[in-house]
Amino acid sequence: MATIKDVAKMAGVSTTTVSHVINKTRFVAQETEKLVLQAIEALNYSPSAVARSLKVNTTKSIGMIVTTSEAPYFAEIIHAVEEHCYRQGYSLFLCNTQNNAEKIKNHLEMLAKKRVDGILVMCSEYLPDSLNVLTSFESIPMVVMDWGPNAHTDIIQDNGFNGGYLATKHLIENGHKHIGIISGELTKTPAKTRYEGFLHAIEEAGLTVNPDWVMEGFFEPEDGYECMNKILRQTELPTAVFCCNDVMALGAISAIGEKGLRVPDDISIIGYDNIHASRFYSPPLTTIHQSKSRLGVQAVNLLFERINHKSDQRETIEIHPELVIRKSVKKC
Repeated sequence: MATIKDVAKMAGVSTTTVSHVINKTRFVAQETEKLVLQAIEALNYSPSAVARSLKVNTTKSIGMIVTTSEAPYFAEIIHAVEEHCYRQGYSLFLCNTQNNAEKIKNHLEMLAKKRVDGILVMCSEYLPDSLNVLTSFESIPMVVMDWGPNAHTDIIQDNGFNGGYLATKHLIENGHKHIGIISGELTKTPAKTRYEGFLHAIEEAGLTVNPDWVMEGFFEPEDGYECMNKILRQTELPTAVFCCNDVMALGAISAIGEKGLRVPDDISIIGYDNIHASRFYSPPLTTIHQSKSRLGVQAVNLLFERINHKSDQRETIEIHPELVIRKSVKKC
């Protein structure tokens, strides 16, 4: 494997000149630069990324710490982050933590050793131990994103109240008066705000909520399936159910089908998030869209600002829900 000394020898220059050509750290005469580049190409020389990072104080890489990359909503955000990093000439190190403070600490130490230029942290919640660990790495430019008010983190303002209201109002506008909801954990901000939007639309229309049709899960397809089965065991059934994310809607549709019922003929379903797969559900899912690509790009751009300007002012990244109409809601 060729070294920088081999390049310098072939080009007839010093290793310092070769370094200046590669790193663009000082003016080099055009003819000399041409000789160096020709030598690099002839020898198929590849500068050491680590050595270069020590010279220019950048590795052109960032780390991303997430609770899990399995959930479709987060997977699509991660894809947008990686794509935007790639276009900016950056590599991405992805770390899953399952919200374990010890794993977060180990991943942060590993990323620090790799001299990443910055770290993006995107978890659905932050425990006190996790926040303490993140605070101890404040010397690294970091964007720490949260879905609820928190003095120590940046905020994702997803306007979930508006999204829950939009979803429920769409059902009401289609003639539904008996509406159930399958929510996430109501102690968590995303689930709580969507549920409050649901209640507001119900109250605005002069309707009432049947407590037997209010179910709470954990944003997983199994929860949609189990919660829908609990609703289906009731004597009186709703004509429509608002599922607070698309994967729970998938579970709910499966449970309905197993009982010999059909969506939307017997029960209408509306989801939330507009994950890529939702358009291929049977039937295609009416849902609330949140732009995962826009969120991913905004998060990376904010991190780049911190890398370049060393700003640590807490920021809010705002996304706005939009109704996407497909075929899972029947007009009564």
